[in-house]
Amino acid sequence: MNLKTPFKKAAIALTAAGVIGAGSAVGLYSTVVPVPQAHAASVSQSDSQKALNTLNSFYKPALNGHFPGVVSSFTVGKTTKDEVIKAIGKAPMPAKDADGFDVYGAEMGTPGYAFNYKLDKIREMRYFGTNVERQTNIGGITIAMVKKNWFAPNSVTTIKTGKLSQTKLTYIRGAYKLEFIFNSSTELDHINLLKK
Repeated sequence: MNLKTPFKKAAIALTAAGVIGAGSAVGLYSTVVPVPQAHAASVSQSDSQKALNTLNSFYKPALNGHFPGVVSSFTVGKTTKDEVIKAIGKAPMPAKDADGFDVYGAEMGTPGYAFNYKLDKIREMRYFGTNVERQTNIGGITIAMVKKNWFAPNSVTTIKTGKLSQTKLTYIRGAYKLEFIFNSSTELDHINLLKK
C-alpha cells in the first residue's frame, strides 16, 4: 500500500520533467520549423474537404437531371434554350454548329458551364468549375476521391482527341448519366450530365 504513494510521486516528478523537457525542445525546434508549413497543411485539408463537398453536391441533383448551384433549375431534356438565355443571358461563346456547346466561361468565383441542345432543349450540360481557388472546387477532385466516395463507376472509358487522352468515369443516376472527364488521375477537366 505504501508503495503506491512513492510511485505516484515519482511518476508525477518524471511527468513534470518530461513536460518541461519537451517544452524546451519545442522552443528549440520552433525556430527551425516555420509555422506557415503547419498552416499550409491545414489549408490543404480544408481544400480537400471543400473539393469533396463539391463532388458530393452533384450526387442527388443528378437523379433529377440537374446540376447544383446557379443552374439548378435547368433540367436535361426539359429546359429550353430560351429559358437558359432568360435565366443567365446569351452565351459569350455560342455554339458554332448543332453538335457544339454554348459556353459560359468561369468568372471571379462563378463556375463555367456549357450547354448543348437537341430540338431546342438541353441535351447535355457541362460543369467546368471555378478558375479562382480551383483546388477547393473540381480542381481538387481526383479519380481516387470519386471512387472512394461514390464507389465503382458504371463504366470507365478512354477518350482520345488528337494527342489528348482522357479518362471518363460514368455513373448512372436514375434516368441520367453523370460523367467525370479527367485529363489525369488528379486533374478533373469537367463534369457532364445527360440522359442515359
